[in-house]
Amino acid sequence: MKLGIVACDILKKEIEHLVADDPDFVRKEYLEFSLHVYPEEMKSKILEVIDDVKKDVDGILVGYAVCQALENFTDELDIPAAMIEGVDCIEAVIGPEEYKNEKKICTGTWFSTPGWAEIGKEGIIKELHLNELEDQGYPADFFMDIVFEAYSRCLYIDTGVDSSGCFQTLSEKFADELGFRHECRKGSVANIEKAVSELKKLVSEKT
Repeated sequence: MKLGIVACDILKKEIEHLVADDPDFVRKEYLEFSLHVYPEEMKSKILEVIDDVKKDVDGILVGYAVCQALENFTDELDIPAAMIEGVDCIEAVIGPEEYKNEKKICTGTWFSTPGWAEIGKEGIIKELHLNELEDQGYPADFFMDIVFEAYSRCLYIDTGVDSSGCFQTLSEKFADELGFRHECRKGSVANIEKAVSELKKLVSEKT
């Protein structure tokens, strides 16, 4: 079988951890995380990329959770496809109950995964265009303070792809830059692995 991936770059490390050496995956397209800012535009872009990828594959792993705009998304596709369970990429790696629990512990929690940690403060500023009014006297940090006003904790989720600890270090740096306390917990790629297995089963049944 020939499989493709159309996914958010936030989850690239976790997905590649599972499929990097899998010869079934012949097309991989990772889209920038900032598409989430405009959910309907994100959906349109994903559909556009899927339309291109599906010409070369028998099935597609949609490397997204629901992310506001993708409820029952695979039902709209004319090719076998599987998505990752969860309302967003954080629930995808810690599950709904733990997600709720962590929010109860601290409502002002910024959840950091290896992908988010790698992007860091400067990446968020760039992708959200928070530096566009600097020439008018509004530094990017002014808007960062507004965006993150309600946050006080950065929780790094170790998904098992950070053997060197470099992404945890980047997460700690992000927390320090924004004045958050930093904590860590374990996550899992089980939901992503489940989606990969589901996709392979769907394609096998069709062929």
